[in-house]
Amino acid sequence: MAIVDSARLTRFAALALLSALFGPLSGAMSAHAETAIHLTLDRKIDGPAAPFFLAIDKGYFKDEGLDVTIDAATGGPLEAIGRLAAGKDDMGVSDVNALIKLRDAADAPIKAVFVVFDKPPYAIIARKSRGVVTPRDLEGKKLGAPAADPAFAQWPIFAKVSGIDAAKVAIEDVGLPVCEPMLAAGEVDAITGFSFTSYVDLKDRGVPPDDLAVLLMADHGVELYGDAIMTSSAFARDRPEAVRAFLRAYLRALKDTMRDPARAVEAVLHRAEGINKEVELERLRLAIRDNIVTPAVKANGFGGIDPERFAAAIDQMALAYRFKARDKAAATFDPSFLPPAAERQVKDAASR
Repeated sequence: MAIVDSARLTRFAALALLSALFGPLSGAMSAHAETAIHLTLDRKIDGPAAPFFLAIDKGYFKDEGLDVTIDAATGGPLEAIGRLAAGKDDMGVSDVNALIKLRDAADAPIKAVFVVFDKPPYAIIARKSRGVVTPRDLEGKKLGAPAADPAFAQWPIFAKVSGIDAAKVAIEDVGLPVCEPMLAAGEVDAITGFSFTSYVDLKDRGVPPDDLAVLLMADHGVELYGDAIMTSSAFARDRPEAVRAFLRAYLRALKDTMRDPARAVEAVLHRAEGINKEVELERLRLAIRDNIVTPAVKANGFGGIDPERFAAAIDQMALAYRFKARDKAAATFDPSFLPPAAERQVKDAASR
């Protein structure tokens, strides 16, 4: 009778068990583990966030070897950036101007790698029936402005470049939840806010759309960029290919969103309670038109910055913020993770 080596038999049994549990061993050994990425948004889930969730639903992140989970930071841009700085998240989407200030003040280990909103949605939303149609009309009027509102943070810049005498505008510090109701009720003449958020919400409250004046700060001389995809410096150092893969997948989903917003917005509907498809679709279309597919993006492609404009934006920020080290601001954006320029062109990704 042949003698069987017990060690070989044990190894054979172990391999057979693995094969039974997980399929052919060669397939299990050759499969690559997906890189987990935890992303935070800087606000609640809404229509303009559709490309991130669409990339999950259509398998674009998976195609790149990524396992992406997304949470919302309801506390706004600083909460999202703080979670990145604390290492609680790997990547995030937040206001690049808030990041510039935080890097200057505390040397936050975060970098922006893809601009989402070429024009920020910071806006003054006013009632025409209260006599506000142009920026200068705000003089002598009451402006509802939550202290924590990212749009209000840009008010000194907007007032300066628009020629508004800020001393003639009565600023009323109101809470975010009551800001829009106060404008709807006529208790203030105008508010600060995000264009695609406040305009749509006020219409939903019954304010006639032809009575609403939306003064997008970017259309009145404010050079700032808006939200950008960010990553912690540690994650960018340790997983640079994962960051590049994330941006490739996001860009695919963004182009799909441009081509078919109605289908793209479906990706957010089952992820947030109490939201309405038509409301979020309008919000998404406004963001595409006013903030994402701008003339600069049509000329230069998605995701990047114009160095001269970025420098001008930092100059404008200095009107309302005293920098400790302005050279840190210039290094906030890192273009090295962007997909090639040819892939970032808008081309036929037209919204309908």
